[in-house]
Amino acid sequence: MEIRIERTTTPKAKPVDESQLGFGKIFTDHMFIMEYDTGKGWHDARVVPYGDISLSPAAMVLHYGQEIFEGMKAYRTPDGEVQFFRPEENFKRLNSSAERLIIPEIPVEDALQALHTLVEVDKDWVPHTDGASLYIRPFVIAVDPFLGVRPGDKYYFIIICSPSGAYYASGLNPVSIYVETNYVRAVKGGMGYTKTGGNYAASLAGQDEAHKQNYSQVLWLDGVERKYIEEVGAMNIMFVIDGELVTPELQGSILPGITRKSVLELCRKWGMKVSERRITIQEVADAYDAGKLQEVFGTGTAAVISPVGHLKWGDKVMEINGNKIGDISQKIYDTMTGMQYGKLADEMGWIVPLKK
Repeated sequence: MEIRIERTTTPKAKPVDESQLGFGKIFTDHMFIMEYDTGKGWHDARVVPYGDISLSPAAMVLHYGQEIFEGMKAYRTPDGEVQFFRPEENFKRLNSSAERLIIPEIPVEDALQALHTLVEVDKDWVPHTDGASLYIRPFVIAVDPFLGVRPGDKYYFIIICSPSGAYYASGLNPVSIYVETNYVRAVKGGMGYTKTGGNYAASLAGQDEAHKQNYSQVLWLDGVERKYIEEVGAMNIMFVIDGELVTPELQGSILPGITRKSVLELCRKWGMKVSERRITIQEVADAYDAGKLQEVFGTGTAAVISPVGHLKWGDKVMEINGNKIGDISQKIYDTMTGMQYGKLADEMGWIVPLKK
């Protein structure tokens, strides 16, 4: 694929204090754009200065939500090199989302080329601070100016980048999670397994209720029986019960997380008993009462591992592992971040160096 590169003539000042980066507030000098038109396919791939895009007020994405996205990172190693963590998995998932939302798929090799080209142009934006990274947001939107419900004929595939600070600036602290029993996020046959904005919009009411009760995250139950555990708003969820790692199986209503997949593969390599199956919130509560619920943690790109210290289901509040990170969670976190930042050898074949 031929990619045209137009470099900015007014580069922005890069952050001096990387401890103040935060998340999603600062953007690099450039972005990638490629267009799709029915009958023409994907075309006009280019890296251009970061800036606003022009859309018709009638653009279909604004009215019918036909859009998909991904979230990934670039990491800087101790010797100054830049690398990615399983980027091909993100673009495979982007295409899975595209299929469900009737969006033209993007060849994985083309998406990877776009990623490497953009990050090579903006590689000086990859933070140097331990734990910080360059967050990368690829997304596709339908831009036809048409007020009718149908798949679009014109799309933009865009990648933007944002230098982001360490998720755990003050240490790997457990989070508190509220189990949502009134609202549902997704059902089998719906869009729950895709990475699309509608799923996140559907989670806002539950998230708001959790915050009102001083809990930071929501744990969603299935949309039919309201008893089977699905996922946390921004993470997949895992439980260590009597030495066994248990996580909800993929049935079409939860996101097939890249970090989730990696954690399961890593734990199996270590010889742990790992189960992907349906698990009820009642089973978790029973394991807690029996003293067998050893650890609970979320998995996702942003945090990698997010230990859970408190889990609230109705009037029952469960304190997990004394509100401290468990040994298994810590080992997973140290191993995966060690590989991502080039401090540990990649024995899984997950790391992809930036092509120069």
